[in-house]
Amino acid sequence: MTNDMTRGNPTRLIISFTLPVLFGNLCQQLYGMVDSIIVGRAISMEALAAVGATSGISFLVIGCIQGLTAGFSVITAQRFGAGDYEGVKRSVATSALLSLAATVLLTAAGILTARPLLEVMNTPADIIEDSYAYIIVIYYGVAATAFYNLLSCIIRALGDSKTPLIFLVFASFLNVALDLLFIITFHMGVGGAAWATVLSQGVSGLLCLGYAWRRFPLLRMEKRHWTFDWSYAWKHLRLALPMAMQFVITGTSVLVNQAVLNLFGSAASKIHMLSEQVAVSFGTAMATYAGQNYGAGKAGRVREGLRKCALACEAITLGIMVIMTAFGGVMSSWFIDGYHPEVIQQAHLYLFISALFYPALTMLFLYRNTLLGLGNGVTPMLAGVCELLSRMIGAPVLGHFFGFTGLCWINPIAWVTASGLLFLSYRKTMRNIRPVDPTVDASDPNKIMN
Repeated sequence: MTNDMTRGNPTRLIISFTLPVLFGNLCQQLYGMVDSIIVGRAISMEALAAVGATSGISFLVIGCIQGLTAGFSVITAQRFGAGDYEGVKRSVATSALLSLAATVLLTAAGILTARPLLEVMNTPADIIEDSYAYIIVIYYGVAATAFYNLLSCIIRALGDSKTPLIFLVFASFLNVALDLLFIITFHMGVGGAAWATVLSQGVSGLLCLGYAWRRFPLLRMEKRHWTFDWSYAWKHLRLALPMAMQFVITGTSVLVNQAVLNLFGSAASKIHMLSEQVAVSFGTAMATYAGQNYGAGKAGRVREGLRKCALACEAITLGIMVIMTAFGGVMSSWFIDGYHPEVIQQAHLYLFISALFYPALTMLFLYRNTLLGLGNGVTPMLAGVCELLSRMIGAPVLGHFFGFTGLCWINPIAWVTASGLLFLSYRKTMRNIRPVDPTVDASDPNKIMN
């Protein structure tokens, strides 16, 4: 069922949209954590390190897919908000064709560069083969990732955040079951964990496709909708490419972090990724909410929605801060088999310092996704550049003068810098938006802005 977010109470609409997204993201992170726990305890600490060593380079490709599909779906949300249902069909068909082309290119690029990147990252010799065995399966499965992400983004663009959640939860349990089967029963090693992830995502995509075909007549395209138009495709790429670049830049930032914070493996990063899901989920809601209302010419509702969304999200973030600062070390120990007090202490320090700046991280996600919904994909990309530069400059300087403690401050500095830029861009964008005729193509900022 579609959900028109251009009418009704913004707080209720955003929270009702966010909750399924949040639960789904938590499930996704939790089964990723279960992956790590199973690998670390059923295989070895070296195997866990091997999987952790791939997180940065896998995000370069997977994040690019996520950025592209998220950017494509903004046009879909804008057309839906404008009541242009023919435009929705054209947008979905164009998004599918562009996603197919991107999948082919990114799969090839990932396979060809996997080992060289692992070597560039100075992956230890004792884990590089396991790291390669894991990442190559992930890259072969890029199609499954793109398939699920595109369909779930399209369904969310129409206001339905609950259905992708149901399929994701199912896939999460399937992933854990396949982990146990492939690793413990079939002794497939770290490659088994990767195959479990790919297959579960493929199943999620198939479930989304079946549901969309049955429940959304709006998405049943005809032959004319599949005619490729470069000018219309460019409207999608103009948003999607900067978003993809932002994810690539973020992935590069992860590589920088990984290179300097590899002492405590992947434990702290897994916990941090879990803790930021509230902000990520509210950000996803704001992208759809802003996109629909932007398409409908309702800038005032965008302002109101962001203000109320920020209040709700920051209130929850304060609770997360308390948990992270108090129990970060305990949670890190869940991933480690045996007694490693130094590793746990480092992980706790990293999480403690990061948690103090979670309010800035929250606003980063909210401003970034709101701007995306407003058709501005360039500023989020530039914010990603700021994050990257902050990490690249901060790592050697802070590491030299303050050691490991200084390195733990890299992320907070990057978040504050990027969120400041996004805030200024949001203020400028909202000042320039004027009411529009809903029939106007909202994907063209020149028709919306003064």
